[in-house]
Amino acid sequence: MNRIWRSVAVSVFLLALLPSCNKRGESVKSDLGEAGYQLTTADWFRASRENDVAALKQFISGKFPADTRNAEGDSALHAAAAAGAQGSADFLLKRGLAVDLRGAAERTPLMAAVLGDQTGMVRWLLRQGADPGLKDEDGFKLLMLAVREGRPGAVGELAAYHREDLDAALLLAALVGRADVIDALTNFGASVYARMEDGRTPLMIAAENGHVDAVKLLLDIGASRFTTDPDGRTAADMATAAGHPEIAALISRDPLPADLALESPLEIAKSMDAFVDAVGVEVALENDGKPPVASANVPRRAASRPIEGETLSSPVASQAPRQSPPASPTAGGPFPMPPLVMRHYREKEVPLSVKSVQGDIATISIAGAAPREVKVRAGEPIPGSNLVIVRVLRRMEDSKVNAGQPAEISVVEVRDRSTGSTREWISGVPSKAHDPVALVEDAATGQRYLASPGQRFKGADGAEYLISDVRPNQMIIQEVASGAVQTIPLRGPRG
Repeated sequence: MNRIWRSVAVSVFLLALLPSCNKRGESVKSDLGEAGYQLTTADWFRASRENDVAALKQFISGKFPADTRNAEGDSALHAAAAAGAQGSADFLLKRGLAVDLRGAAERTPLMAAVLGDQTGMVRWLLRQGADPGLKDEDGFKLLMLAVREGRPGAVGELAAYHREDLDAALLLAALVGRADVIDALTNFGASVYARMEDGRTPLMIAAENGHVDAVKLLLDIGASRFTTDPDGRTAADMATAAGHPEIAALISRDPLPADLALESPLEIAKSMDAFVDAVGVEVALENDGKPPVASANVPRRAASRPIEGETLSSPVASQAPRQSPPASPTAGGPFPMPPLVMRHYREKEVPLSVKSVQGDIATISIAGAAPREVKVRAGEPIPGSNLVIVRVLRRMEDSKVNAGQPAEISVVEVRDRSTGSTREWISGVPSKAHDPVALVEDAATGQRYLASPGQRFKGADGAEYLISDVRPNQMIIQEVASGAVQTIPLRGPRG
């Protein structure tokens, strides 16, 4: 009998609650109605996009599921991310939605923010732990998605997480013709000297696809107009073949005196230094709207100089610390590395090439709008330049073309009368104004150095190091005592 009475009492209690629940549901609908919403999926998403957290709370109090999806398969978190609605996104994360929740096309909210061109939301989601390394169903990484869609702000936020993909991203940016994205990528360390598997450079790709603004920017930031692919074609040749004569004319102008110069190491260092500093000022303007002001308590950094014979200094207490985004580690490998950061890379091709030598006369090809060949005797200047041919000769060298077998090659040694610099040019090999060089920075002090292959230096601990190679996207350093090597990736001025 007692059991029956308890059952009746529970039933009466539940019946008594029904009007209360109905009243609460009606109250929620009423409150939402006054705010311009209905308790529907469409309005749940609209409130998320419009950053209406108060409305979202009303939906939740009305038992609306926070993980509701739309017809495409996206969540409200995706909608908030695409709209830059940080308040909504924060509310939804706290309601248990995963920061890397997959939606339509296997895209995460971070991907939605990139597609929505919401740079601030991209930055915020990364700080909430969103994974920048995920791919969508088409296999696109976030950086490549940002490049393809032309989102320079997102590229800037993601570049530090995708250092191994920067060159590939630059090639894609050249293909789609996004000058603003090219600018962002190269500031973080993408190399204008990158190549496709078929040998095409970013300039070649932009030129043959008719992207004038991209071509202008690439030329402005140091892309060589004289580089050739394995078939001997320049960017101008590709533009002409693709039906873009105006771009071909832009690229294939006659060489200027500066194009025919052999710069001294000091001049190269000053030029690279200025480029890195200019980007630093640009970042400051983006961050607070005004250029950096030197503090009386912070000494100005000395000008960059060749690294040979220098000892990389230990941290200086008065030197201002430099902020860096996440970076690929360079320490902790075979040997402890000095705190070096590769900021910039440079190589310079000269629009001259050695065709052949006969006796003391060299035949030189000069590239330009109207390519021509000239014959110059040893001791005479090359027309239109400050370059003097010091000597000409023929010698035997191992040749890749001849499967490593010795072959006779033509050699011309030149000297720049203005700088005193000399170079040796070889037939069949692009003529360079200098060895490949890197601008490296001591992260502890901010001091910069010019580094080229073969140079040696000492760390603060006295250990001796050799720069065994300098490449467009990395520098190879060897510890002399052990022979162990490590790589320092190019991180760029903003890296």
